[in-house]
Amino acid sequence: MKLKKTAYSLALSALITAPVYAQSSTAADVQRDAKQEQRIDQGLQSGQLSTREAGQLQHQEAHVDAMEQKADHNGSVSPREQAQINAAQDRVSRDVYADKHNGVTGNPDSKSSERMQADVQRDAKQQQRIANGVENGSVSNREASRLERGQAHDDRSQSRIAANGHISASEQHHAQQRENHQSQNIRKDRHDNDHHG
Repeated sequence: MKLKKTAYSLALSALITAPVYAQSSTAADVQRDAKQEQRIDQGLQSGQLSTREAGQLQHQEAHVDAMEQKADHNGSVSPREQAQINAAQDRVSRDVYADKHNGVTGNPDSKSSERMQADVQRDAKQQQRIANGVENGSVSNREASRLERGQAHDDRSQSRIAANGHISASEQHHAQQRENHQSQNIRKDRHDNDHHG
């Protein structure tokens, strides 16, 4: 009888802990995305990153966001998926460091850099809003999955327009329209009643 109670307690504990772990790992992943975006923005502001380099890093961020979207799609992240996400985030982190120290400089006062800075800053804020929503329970893991798909789309768009090192006002306007749409999706998901994993 005691063995049955112990097995039942362990099974119940696993059922309760799994969603909490999945939610905390999702929040931690998105929080790390926000920090990576902040590092990219800091590199643009200091001139350590060129607009083109920031665009390449945004392409990598899009890949990480897509991995997170896929992993969270079913509401939980497996240990294998988490290891893959961690490895991809580590690669981006190393590349941010390498690009900031490779001797290539950007002009932080150029219009292209300023436009890229604004977009990356907004990405960082939107990632932070998603992380906060997951952490406080107002965004479910499935909602976070959809929102990360939107973040991946935004990052890919920024990567494309920065590929030649120049971002025009019209290109930024298009990116901002997409970011506005993503911001509305974040707001909607944070204020609906879906608080399940």
